[in-house]
Amino acid sequence: MRTIQKIKCPICDKDVKFYQNEKFPPGFPFCSQRCKLVDLGKWFNEEYSFSDPIPEEYVPADDEN
Repeated sequence: MRTIQKIKCPICDKDVKFYQNEKFPPGFPFCSQRCKLVDLGKWFNEEYSFSDPIPEEYVPADDEN
């Protein structure tokens, strides 16, 4: 039996339903392409940021070719 799971869209709070242990729906975790683009726009407008600096071990070394 397939179990339906649901989460809230991070932009508009609509329910996003998906089946547990199956492929996520397109645009997941957003409910629509519009909400996905709104989120992307917030990144571009620097409305989101990382709270902590990225540790040096995760920053790739510069290639000196």
